[in-house]
Amino acid sequence: MSFGMKVAIPTWSGRVSPVFDVAQRLLLVDLDGEAEVGRHEVVLKETDLAARARLVAQLGVEVLICGGISRPLEAMLVSAGLRVIPHTCGMVEEVLRAFASGRLTDSTFLMPGCCGRRRRFHGRRRGGRGGFGP
Repeated sequence: MSFGMKVAIPTWSGRVSPVFDVAQRLLLVDLDGEAEVGRHEVVLKETDLAARARLVAQLGVEVLICGGISRPLEAMLVSAGLRVIPHTCGMVEEVLRAFASGRLTDSTFLMPGCCGRRRRFHGRRRGGRGGFGP
């Protein structure tokens, strides 16, 4: 059986944007297991946090992988049913490959000075997919 998932990563110069609240571009990637089956980019014009959260939810995003994110915005996204994986840094393509193969928990992708060696995941869990366990 096939399992599809829409993942969003805010981008800046080929890297995960350091702060989602002010990111201007969002890469949307459709994954089927580890295989990418589609992608496109959205320009984020919303500066209001509630409007930004609504837009991301309306895009059908299931998982948001981001750098820094304010607690209010993270709470809105989690309330909308998204899985938020904050404090992530690195080149977008490497982060995407690590997520698809279940290696995003590697400390390589943890923002410096953030959360020690532990990464916190918020929101729903989806059957152990994408590196955040059952």
